[in-house]
Amino acid sequence: MGVATIHAARYHIDIGRHVFPTAKYHLVRDRLLETGVLAPGDLVEPQPAAWEDLARVHAREYLHALRTGAMTPDEIARLELPWSEEMVEGFRLMVGGTIEAALLACGPEASGTRSRESGSGWGPGSGIACHLGGGLHHAYPGHGEGFCPFNDVAVAARVLQSRGLARIGIIDLDVHHGNGTAFIFESDPEVFTFSMHQQHNYPMFKPRGSLDIGLADGTHDATYLARLDAALPAVVAHRPRCVFYLAGADPYEDDQLGGLRLTMAGLRTRDRMVMRSIRLAGIPLVVVLAGGYARHVDDTIAIHAATVEEAVEVQSAG
Repeated sequence: MGVATIHAARYHIDIGRHVFPTAKYHLVRDRLLETGVLAPGDLVEPQPAAWEDLARVHAREYLHALRTGAMTPDEIARLELPWSEEMVEGFRLMVGGTIEAALLACGPEASGTRSRESGSGWGPGSGIACHLGGGLHHAYPGHGEGFCPFNDVAVAARVLQSRGLARIGIIDLDVHHGNGTAFIFESDPEVFTFSMHQQHNYPMFKPRGSLDIGLADGTHDATYLARLDAALPAVVAHRPRCVFYLAGADPYEDDQLGGLRLTMAGLRTRDRMVMRSIRLAGIPLVVVLAGGYARHVDDTIAIHAATVEEAVEVQSAG
């Protein structure tokens, strides 16, 4: 078997003509199956996140507005997604996928793991789990923004904390600062948030996380990887019981919304560095895809697929 991989067809959401290609989720799955990186038995179907779990992070008034469509035009403009029941339920399912990945990676330590009817051979405690979705790091407790109606990693972290895993690490290597995640955990010393991002890019307001590295435009591979290598020991030193890794494809050199200009080879090296560092420390790892908006969608698919390939190799290496 490869790596436990969570995916649902309903992640492909009709949001009209948009820079955010929601088709990427099933295209990545198809690529991984076609190339033999994953077998059908590696795939796990998630359940939607319970509204009570979403309320561990998000204000009930905001959840009510999302659920009923009672959002103002300004709220919808900030979210940058058209409201529909399909949109809300698709992203609620995606939050459930990140929760599922966390429970699979952490295993018996995450006591009370819910049972699944997925037909997968995967049980809890796989060490690494990949979610072909997630990384919705711009959502705040009381509003969504930047294509993120919910903050899936924050909700999954709170679920783990409710099950006794208090210390959590978050490595956010999307090209954009993880503003919602930093804001949510700014007063929680048990959660270490590390964001390395393009400084002069969205969002304008960047709440302070545990470790923030804002990079200059056009940083390229060598400087990026050197800064990452120097930063990863700080995450491990926090002694987290689980690490979430947002493996954004948008630092890529031909991404429409990013300007760090990393190559595909540089991004693969980035993934390998993160995964080896966390696995050598013996820490369960949850990988989520986060952003990716390349001019040619096949480039985004290739980058995301390479992330899962690296997870499989690191898992196989033990």
